[in-house]
Amino acid sequence: MLQTFDVPGGPHVGRAHLPLLRKELKRLGLDGFVVPHEDEYQNEYVPEAYDRLAWLTGFTGSAGAAVAMTDEAAVFVDGRYTLQVRAQVDGKLFAYRDLVEGGVPAYLRERVKPGQKIGYDPKLVSPDTLERWRAAIEDAKATLVAVGANPIDAAWGGKRPPIPMAPVKPHADAFSGETAAAKRKRIGATVAADGADATVLTSPASLAWLFNIRGGDVAYTPLPLGAAILHADGRAELFLAPAKTSAELSAWLGNEVALQPDEALEAGLTALAGRKVRLDPATASAWYFETLKTAGATVVRGADPTALPRACKNAVEIEGSRKAHARDGAALTRFLHWLATEAQSGDVDEIEACRKLESFRTAQGTLRDLSFDSISGAGPNAALPHYRVSTKTNRKLKRGSLFLIDSGGQYDDGTTDVTRTVAIGRPTKEMRDRFTRVLKGHIALSRVRFPKGTTGSALDALARLALWEAGLDYDHGTGHGVGSYLGVHEGPHRISKMPNSVALEPGMIVSNEPGYYKTGAYGIRTENLQVVTEATPIEGGDRPMLGFETLTLAPIDRTVIEKKLLTKEERAWLDAYHARVRDVIGPQLDGAAKAWLDEVTAPI
Repeated sequence: MLQTFDVPGGPHVGRAHLPLLRKELKRLGLDGFVVPHEDEYQNEYVPEAYDRLAWLTGFTGSAGAAVAMTDEAAVFVDGRYTLQVRAQVDGKLFAYRDLVEGGVPAYLRERVKPGQKIGYDPKLVSPDTLERWRAAIEDAKATLVAVGANPIDAAWGGKRPPIPMAPVKPHADAFSGETAAAKRKRIGATVAADGADATVLTSPASLAWLFNIRGGDVAYTPLPLGAAILHADGRAELFLAPAKTSAELSAWLGNEVALQPDEALEAGLTALAGRKVRLDPATASAWYFETLKTAGATVVRGADPTALPRACKNAVEIEGSRKAHARDGAALTRFLHWLATEAQSGDVDEIEACRKLESFRTAQGTLRDLSFDSISGAGPNAALPHYRVSTKTNRKLKRGSLFLIDSGGQYDDGTTDVTRTVAIGRPTKEMRDRFTRVLKGHIALSRVRFPKGTTGSALDALARLALWEAGLDYDHGTGHGVGSYLGVHEGPHRISKMPNSVALEPGMIVSNEPGYYKTGAYGIRTENLQVVTEATPIEGGDRPMLGFETLTLAPIDRTVIEKKLLTKEERAWLDAYHARVRDVIGPQLDGAAKAWLDEVTAPI
């Protein structure tokens, strides 16, 4: 549970491990090997035993790839990691390449020689990505070769971390709001309506939601690694490593779910011969497609049928989220009080702040885990939106600066994610201007009413307008979906410039997090989670409208607000929000913390 602050990896990794991989490639008769960041389950947080890219290169970012040839190598990252990759990966061994512009296919076309054999692991690559690789290899007049066992695993040998084997446990109906049997029948009917006989579920989040189970195989997310086959009549086979299972789990799953060992998965897929099988190319690797095709099944491409129902939380899940946010908000408010008093000296550092916030969350007694590595950024470090503090980058919270803390918790009844930006000492006029423009965007996205059928892409500009009016912007999305004691980043909905065809629906939880980042100086972000709701009809309107209910409850630092920039309606929103914070969080506090909360949530 505790966040660690020593980031693994480094240039020495490639020097030690690249020769080991090349030895394995020679044994297999391969001239090169493609190494994606993804694991077998497309996890956001890759378990250490599956982080083959980090083992080979030393790069620990969340997106990337590498190609290792017998005489050269390259590492690929996107714009978020251009500095990190140069710090962690030896440039004498790996050429630095752009993951997005050209990426792996362009490198294969340029560098692979006619007649060479380039290996890949079909369990780690999507079918669409594989086709791009294959086209590039064919242009180079070479051959792409699927390997049965990943050569990195062999090169890793006895030093490879253990495969995750956390127990899989029931997730009570009191938290899920719907029995697993009802979910299976409901999703099975969807599969049948689409003309398929079964669907193969490869996403751990889908297993957790569908069977009302939770695991511990992935950092910060209670996921069980495995796979499942769901038939149109609601029967299912669930494939898990036997070490994770128990008699309690078997009884929980019931007679209509056959609990199978993970090594039986291939046989289970083969048994679908002659049937129509729905499979999501965004979550299932090429190995699933090839295995089903070879078995004689007809593969029907389609979105994971659990994704949209999982995103639309039911009444029990929404109420659970409210309760989780109320507890989490109390812990965060105690921390903000500490920041506003004891941490104003300039002697506190980013790591100390991280640990202090975690201690407040832990003290509540219901925290299961963090929901991600906290982003604790002081001064210029906060200008890096995806910054992760380490012992090497740790900075003091100096007076006259801004401090940004983006953090969250996992609870049985909900997942939280919240960002607050706080002044340490006295903020500058520019800081107040930028902070207020970010706040204006946040308020606009909180207050909006919108017609049913509207996507998050259509709302994104609301959060940016006040920044655009000053010639400013930010380069990340405005909102991501959040699970119910599941992933802190959950689709298929989102709010961003990037087009998204999924309409916002009641019950979807999404973040509202506009920001502004001045390189080398400071960063600002204000983030609440909010749930899509049926909106009160607008007088004179002729269309059903939706809106948002804010879930996150914690004070926003008024000392960084330029009041004259706020409209009457924006001030009213802020006062109403702070009144809610005071009403819900206040009874959970006492003494100095409660007195401070009353003061900082008074009308502006």
